[in-house]
Parts: sequence; structure tokens; C-alpha cells
Amino acid sequence: MISNLDVFISGIYILGIVAVGLWASMRKAGSGGSVSGTYFLAGKTLRWPTIGLALFATNISCVHLVSLAQSGFDSGLLNGNFEWMASFTLILLALFFVPFYIKSGVATLPDFLERRYNRASRDWLTIISIFSAVIIHIAFSLLAGGIVLETLFNVNMYVSIIGITVLVGIYTILGGLSAVVITESIQTIVLVLGAVIITAACWNQMGGWSAMTAVLESNNEMSRLSMLRPAGDDSGMPWYSIFLGYPILGIWYWCADQTIVQRVLGAKDENHARAGALFCGFIKILPVFIFVLPGLFAYALAQKGVLNLESITSIDSSGAAVVNSKGIYTLMIVQLLPAGLIGIVVAALLSGIMSQVSGALNSISTLVSYDIFKRVYPETSDKKLVKVGRVSAAICLVISILLLPLLNSYESLFIGLNDVIAHIAPPITCVFLLGIFWGGASPKSAQYTLWIGSLLGIAVYIASKVYPESLIGQIPFMMTAFYLFCICVLLQVSISLIAPFEHTAESKALFWKNPFQPLTRPGWTGMGNYKVLSGLLLLIMVVLYSFF
Repeated sequence: MISNLDVFISGIYILGIVAVGLWASMRKAGSGGSVSGTYFLAGKTLRWPTIGLALFATNISCVHLVSLAQSGFDSGLLNGNFEWMASFTLILLALFFVPFYIKSGVATLPDFLERRYNRASRDWLTIISIFSAVIIHIAFSLLAGGIVLETLFNVNMYVSIIGITVLVGIYTILGGLSAVVITESIQTIVLVLGAVIITAACWNQMGGWSAMTAVLESNNEMSRLSMLRPAGDDSGMPWYSIFLGYPILGIWYWCADQTIVQRVLGAKDENHARAGALFCGFIKILPVFIFVLPGLFAYALAQKGVLNLESITSIDSSGAAVVNSKGIYTLMIVQLLPAGLIGIVVAALLSGIMSQVSGALNSISTLVSYDIFKRVYPETSDKKLVKVGRVSAAICLVISILLLPLLNSYESLFIGLNDVIAHIAPPITCVFLLGIFWGGASPKSAQYTLWIGSLLGIAVYIASKVYPESLIGQIPFMMTAFYLFCICVLLQVSISLIAPFEHTAESKALFWKNPFQPLTRPGWTGMGNYKVLSGLLLLIMVVLYSFF
């Protein structure tokens, strides 16, 4: 339980964010321009700092704060790969994907697929995008937040979740993308502040880095500091699975997922879109140190007896003590922080929930309005389109809440989230990569690759859960993503060679003639140039991986 002061701080924060969101929605409502364009894409006025912060806020949810700390406690820095590898993927987004998205003027990524391939590809991606937004971006985030809030406030998980979703829904559904990115920018700052506070508290209690490494060394567990593990590692994530599997997940998530890329689509111009994506890449360096590392500190503190694990420890049927590490973040908050600071960290957790949910709701409303409703009723007015988007967002919120009991069966929410992505991403990553880099990728090949690849992913997912001891069930999810991707590439290339097509004038402009073509496009001068920023980010990541 936490003090009244912390409850007051958390409450003031929630009301403040809702007020800012409503203010943003009313401010944009009074501006000129297309009603739907302003609602869904913020009137294409977003600048690079806002884009970068919004990308980070939409990505980082309560799942990350809770589950990355859990992973740090369980396995050390290993799952930090999901954060650092994202920086490489954001370089790909800035260099290769952004120019097409901005130049084509699309409102959604399914719209882009129709221009490059055909309508069937667009329809399928719309369905998958809505499905993934509901499960990955909303339901998992709500579940992680509910677990923490129930522990801290002693309020039923579903009551707290419904309360938060109603408040987020008010300003997101009314205000559109403008309200989302403004509130996300604030939430990112609060979220990072809360994470830094927890990290500093762990560092202080531990007595610094050397004290932690001394504990690990005494237990012969220095491997917990390594990001890249050898083949056969017990984690199921050896180094090669990171380099082979993560790009499949990452390219879909950062370059081809509507919820994420919608912040880029609202950019003022191509340079702001590119710089915003790269800015987010620099920010993604932080999570290893402020989300994962505290969990590792918590493990060392528990070994020293400073952190009491009794409240999250139970006895299994064999009489052995089992630690439920899902609660480690809550434990750190309660045992390591004084009154007042707890309220700030709880506000950071709420930021993670609210930013993730608001971003996903806006993308869902855009997809339903543009890619489904307007297609069926092309004469629909802007105001009607916005209304449809708002209703669809509200319905998806309800569906997400209904999915929570099922998703709660995962031992680790972060692993569960990426396990789902690993089975969704391969066909979409394949279709986007081949579509942008290979002119021979045909419409029929994309259509059947999306259909067959998605159904195969679902079949493999079900088989691995129903028959966990089978060959399929024993394959780590990162390698499963890689194998599914290889099958999808083989399928799309084969169909393209069997059934080639002649490009239209529009589709000819939607793939690079060679890999170096995007680097010839002009950018800002000086340090703001996208090539300079990409090179700097790449260098920093190589140096970091050489140390960890």
C-alpha cells in the first residue's frame, strides 16, 4: 500500500493529462483544414522532437517498465536486445521507408500496400493491424498496468483498468492524433523520470556497479551482464537468434505497423519524419539502463537480503519456494522509495499505460475509417468519418479488456508480447521489404504471402501452445520468426516469378531501383542531416554492443 501523498500526486497527474488532452482536442477543433486530416494525422504538422518522443511513448508502455524489470531480475540484460536492436530498425525506417510513406501521401500503411500491390493486400493488412493493435498495444499494456495498480492501491485489477481506459478514451477519441502526440510528449518525460528515480534508488541501495558485479561474481553469474549469449544458452535466445530473429519482429513493428508509423505519417515533411525516427533511435538507448538494469540490481539486492521477496514468494506442490517475478517492479517501488517519490513513479507507470493505449486507439480509428468504412461508403463526409473512428476505438477498448484473462496466462508479459509478434510479423515484414527493394514483387505474390503466411503463423502458434513438447513447441520464438520469414520470402519470390506483372506509373515510384538510391535524397545541412544522424547512431550502438 502507498501513502495518501502518493495517491494525491498520482491523481493530480491523471487529471492533468486528461485536461491537456481535452485542451489539445478543442484547440485543433477550432483550426482550419480537413476535419479528418486534422483528427487522424494532426494536419501533417508534426516536427521531429514531437515525432521522436511520441514514437518512444507509443512503444514504451507499462509492459516495458514492469516486464523489462522482471527480465532483468530473471536473466540479466538479455532482453535489453529488444530495445537496442530497435535503434538499427529505426535507421532503416528513416533511410528507406519514410521517403515512400511521405511522398505517396498515404494516411495508412494498408493504403500504401494497395498502391504498391493491390486492394486484397490492403484489406488483409488492415485486419492484421487492427488485431495487433488490440492485443499487442492495448491489452498487454492494460494487463501490466492492472497488475501493478492492484498491488499498490489494493483495487481490483479490472476496476483500475476500466477507470484508466475511460479517462484515456475521453481525450483520445475526442482529440485524435494531435491530442495523442501532445500528451505522449509529456508522458514520455514523466515516464523516463520515474524510471530514472527507480534506477537511482537501486544504485544507491546497492552501493554502485562494482558492488552489484561483486554479488554476481560470487554467485558465478557474470553472464547476466552479457547481452549476447552463446549457442545453447538456457535463455533460448543465443546471439544468432537475436541477429536473425529480431529484424523480422523489428521491421514489422517499427516500419510497417500502423500504430507506430502513424506518428511519422503526420510529419510536416520528409526531413522532420526522418529526424524524428532517428531521435527515437537515440532515446531507445536508455531503456537498458533505466528499465532492465533496475531488475538486475533488484536481483543482487535480493541476494544480499536488502530486498525482501516474501510478498511475491509462494510454495509450489513440491514444497519449493517460487518467486513470482511479475511483482518485482512493484516491490522495488514500495521497498526502495520514500513517500512522494512513489507517487511520481506511479505517475510514470500511468504514463506508460495511457500513451500506449491512446496511440493504439488513434491508429485503430484511422484504419477503420479510411481502410474499411470509406472504402465501402466513398461519399462519407469528414465528420461522419471521424464519428466512425471514435465508435470503433471505443469498441476495441472493450474487446481488449475482455482479452486480459487469456493473456495473463503468460509467465512473462514481455516474452508473451514478443511471442505473439513473432507469429504475426514474418509475412508483413516480407511483403514490405520485397515491395520496397525488389521491383519484381507482384501483387498476387504479396496477396498470397500475406494470406498463407498469416495462417501459417497462427497454426504454428496454436501448435506450440497445444503441443509444447513437440518439435515446433521446442523452437525459440525468435527462430520461429526467422523460419516463417524464410518461408514467406520463398513463397513470394516463387509466385512473383510464376505470375509477374507490369508496373503502373504509381507503383514504379514505390520501390528503390538500388539500395543506395535513398541516400542520394537531400536533407538538412549540418548535424541535423539524416545521414550524419544515422551514422552517429550506428556508431554508438556498435560501441555499446562491444561493451555488453
